[in-house]
Amino acid sequence: MESRRNRARISLAVLTIFAIVTVFAVRLVDIQLVQASELNKISNDKLAQSLIKYGTRGPIIDSNGNILASSVERYDITVSPRVVLGDHGLTDKVINAMNRIALITEQDPATLISAITDDPTSDFAYLTKSVTLDVFHKVRDLEVPGVFFQLRPSRTYPNGAIAGNLVGFIGTDGPQAGLELTENECLKSTDGSTSYEKGEDGVPLPGSLVTTKEPKNGGTLQLTIDRDLQWYVQKRIAQTYKALGAEWATAVVIRVKDGHLMAVADYPSVDPNNVDGVPNTALGSRAFSWAYEPGSTMKAITAATLLDTGAATQTSHVVAPGRLYLSDGGFIKDSFSHDDLRLTLTGALVYSSNTGVSLLSKKVPASVRRDTMLRFGLNKETEVGFNGESEGDVHPVDQWDERTNLAVQFGQGMTATSVQMASAYQTLGNGGVRMPVTLVEGCTWPDGTVTDRPKTTGTRAVSESAAKKTVQIMEQVVNHGWASANLTIPGYRIAAKSGTAEVAENGIYGKKTVISFAGVAPADNPEYAIVVTAGIPNKLYSSGAIASTFRDITSRVLTTFRVTPSTTRAPELPLTW
Repeated sequence: MESRRNRARISLAVLTIFAIVTVFAVRLVDIQLVQASELNKISNDKLAQSLIKYGTRGPIIDSNGNILASSVERYDITVSPRVVLGDHGLTDKVINAMNRIALITEQDPATLISAITDDPTSDFAYLTKSVTLDVFHKVRDLEVPGVFFQLRPSRTYPNGAIAGNLVGFIGTDGPQAGLELTENECLKSTDGSTSYEKGEDGVPLPGSLVTTKEPKNGGTLQLTIDRDLQWYVQKRIAQTYKALGAEWATAVVIRVKDGHLMAVADYPSVDPNNVDGVPNTALGSRAFSWAYEPGSTMKAITAATLLDTGAATQTSHVVAPGRLYLSDGGFIKDSFSHDDLRLTLTGALVYSSNTGVSLLSKKVPASVRRDTMLRFGLNKETEVGFNGESEGDVHPVDQWDERTNLAVQFGQGMTATSVQMASAYQTLGNGGVRMPVTLVEGCTWPDGTVTDRPKTTGTRAVSESAAKKTVQIMEQVVNHGWASANLTIPGYRIAAKSGTAEVAENGIYGKKTVISFAGVAPADNPEYAIVVTAGIPNKLYSSGAIASTFRDITSRVLTTFRVTPSTTRAPELPLTW
């Protein structure tokens, strides 16, 4: 009897154990097979932390390799509220730690307290972003549990406002202006990612870091700009702007042989490190985006057209009246009162006679004159394709009335940008061949590949003879014109033309002007073309006010690039007959 009871107890125990083992076995199969994927995901979500591995945005450099824009190491400071607060919540110790961090990062402590208390169970929140290496070290040295650091490359502009009008800047939404925007395909980086497993205290577990996607760095964008020349040109036109009480000023230096822009200056101009320091109108480059009536600087293009078509020579005669009356009773006049002047084509430019140039230009059909202007690069964007670039306006000839037909030849009734005018003078200096305007020399990728090479093929605008004879005429402006004393540079032959254009408001020309000087140097072997312009001066209204600015910039260009002095004398051309 007792033996039977023992066997029954043993059997019951065996069945119980079997049942328990069966339950565990079923549960183990369920966990390891049926629910494995879901449970692994939950586990990874609790243990794994994914981080961005930032690529580095490419630098922007000048023609000599000087850095105009680069990326520097900055750090985001993050926190695990769950770890910081722990089981005791917002203690005095935690508050003291946040106060110490706020003192270093120059933040309101309440902001940091809010970051850790908004979601106390969270494992991630930002305390601050993009702090410097110095701030990173100071916060790290506090050794606050649950506070972590993440590398984030940021943009910096070591030369400040130098070429800021061209380089542009980065905002919270990415590239905002200038080459940072238009050349973003070269400069932009691609971020990668890493992941690691964390312990209960949020600290990464040793050996758990895994890179799941490698970042890609951006390319290096090399400009044609010379940083040191750009600095001087910006400084000089800032002085001119202030001395004249102008609304704006620009200056452009372009290399004659290849159309490379060596300096493009605007004032006012943005410092990319302090975008809020200037009005919105100064965030880009007026030299590219603001088209104005260039005035008598256009007369050099008119002279080249007359010479190219054979309609005139350097010594062709014209009787220039003080006023040239039109069929509607209106008239075109010169900037100074005079009786009839017996001028040559050369004299018409030296004395800047609107009436003389108008009468000579009648010898060439309007369509031919306009076509030549277009070959000089007017009425279209340059090859640079700068952000916000203007095409300017040279209207079709069927829209020209009697006044416009003549006025466009001395730079009224049409518009152009400073860069377009610089390109036109580059064409004259280059024997009549216009080269593509170039601001970017190329993009060098991390593997050494170079893309975005500029075009190197020019187009002929006028004959070589016409271009050279026009330059000779412009030499007479420098040697015998009213601004001669403020234009000459010892040792060099200089060719230039002034321009004073009235500004139209509501279709009526008033007293406001845009004043310019444009030219090439050395005149006997042109290497650089220079255009200087001041918009709406309120003190002096004649182009003579910026003659010395043109001379100073030209002199600096010749010195910077060690241009060989002239070895021959300028020809003497008759101004009158």
